[in-house]
Amino acid sequence: MIRFGYKASAEQFAPAELLKYGVLAEELGFDSVFTSDHLQPWRHDDGHAPAALPWLGALAARTERVLIGTSVLTPTFRYHPAVVAQAFATLGLLAPGRVVLGVGSGESLNEVPLGIPWPDGKERFARLKEAVLLIQKLWREDRVTSEGQFYKVENATIYDKPETPVPIYIGASGPAATRLAGRISDGFITTSGKGAELYTETLLPAVREGAEKAGRQIDDLDLLIEVKVSFDDDLQQARENTRYWGALALTPDEKTGVEDPIEMQRLSDALPVERTETRWICSSDPEEHATRIAEYLDMGFKHLVFHAPGPDQERFLRLYSEQILPRLRERSA
Repeated sequence: MIRFGYKASAEQFAPAELLKYGVLAEELGFDSVFTSDHLQPWRHDDGHAPAALPWLGALAARTERVLIGTSVLTPTFRYHPAVVAQAFATLGLLAPGRVVLGVGSGESLNEVPLGIPWPDGKERFARLKEAVLLIQKLWREDRVTSEGQFYKVENATIYDKPETPVPIYIGASGPAATRLAGRISDGFITTSGKGAELYTETLLPAVREGAEKAGRQIDDLDLLIEVKVSFDDDLQQARENTRYWGALALTPDEKTGVEDPIEMQRLSDALPVERTETRWICSSDPEEHATRIAEYLDMGFKHLVFHAPGPDQERFLRLYSEQILPRLRERSA
């Protein structure tokens, strides 16, 4: 099944406004609504960081059909994995069959301000793996005692949980975490705009390798990619809209160790639009736009979640539902 979703940008919009867009996405025919979970936004001025868990509960109550979830939440520092297990089990009961727990290894911007020492990538990966396995165990068993390297539970029970566990998707941009997604998760999450070779030669083969090591096939997983798109009748406006999200165009070296939204904003605002637009599919031609997006379907991704950078999200949703989604559904059929 090919699905097309909407990324509700929690970093850009206030909770009530964001909820309105999530509900509208369902009304206009989108298949899913995903949101991120940040303690702090990428920008200090005009930035937002609503908590994902209560927001998803509100979205569940206001919608009937769309799949909803996080892309992504970090279950290893601010949250104990058991708390995440409890919260998403509850969401799974409120919206049966419609909830996804998307997880990742985290970013220092969200954890260091709470006084959490920021470990290296090897430890973050180990924490993520242990957390996912513990969450799955808590959903699978009635009474859990476990003492891992990082997390301990003793006679822990998640009393209220759906009969079918909430699927867990692992977000990753490197081969190790991607192989982990193939081995132990129900889906894989990544983001667009990083060069076709990364997806075709590194990430998707790593998912396949991980799945096969666990006796599964890659088709057993939902392959989700968050596609950065800026579509407008005015091409220059589509390009200018990407300025708000300039942080996405910063190199890892440029943003390593940046834990303050004010500093992240300063670095982002210093970039010209020629840099900020590089992570986005910017277009004013619907046919050309759909053709470029379809490249990800050709790679093998089955679930495309569209993230638009502009301030007028209602306009984006309506333009996309009228001009882009029909073209993509026709191609995918």
